[in-house]
Amino acid sequence: MRRQLPLAICLLSGLYVLLQYFSPHPKLDFWKSTLLNWTIIIGIFAYALGIISLWMVHWPKLKRRAPGWGYSAVTVVSFLAMVLVAPRWGRGEGTPFNWLYNNIQYPIQATMFALLAFYIASAAYRAFRIRSMLATILLVAAVIVMLGRVPLGNWLSGGYFGVWADWLLNYPNLAAKRAIAAGVGFGGAAVALKILLGIERSYLGGGER
Repeated sequence: MRRQLPLAICLLSGLYVLLQYFSPHPKLDFWKSTLLNWTIIIGIFAYALGIISLWMVHWPKLKRRAPGWGYSAVTVVSFLAMVLVAPRWGRGEGTPFNWLYNNIQYPIQATMFALLAFYIASAAYRAFRIRSMLATILLVAAVIVMLGRVPLGNWLSGGYFGVWADWLLNYPNLAAKRAIAAGVGFGGAAVALKILLGIERSYLGGGER
């Protein structure tokens, strides 16, 4: 019963949200919105579980001075700082919370994304090695697109690189993106169907009973 009841709730809720799109009745839309609001509320409780998990992971490292405990200390101190200053001074412009976010959190995020550029360059170097016909086509297309997106490339080619780059992006590239999107859509529908039918039960804790 501990597993059958959640499975039944999942099946009925999923079918209701799915089937109400085929009916224009306003009452059905109201209950769909109610179910979605409940989902948001459950997600808020998931945030609470995440906070508890954060403390369970980092606090024992601090107490034992385990390897990497300095990072745990920074995590705990930063978490406490953001949590304590927000209720006291708010989160608007000029508040300590806003200052901490703009001067610490935001630069850290910018640094992380800046480092991604070097990883992308490294991956591009490995991908563009001419080892086969497909790799050669990829290299030629990439060079055309890169040169077609900068003024120097268009100037050197008399504008041809820009035209070719647009054609590559609007036809072969767009077709591949749509194929990937279609595959993702079918995969999502398959996973949703497995969840509704009770085949996929990982959200219950990974058991199969």
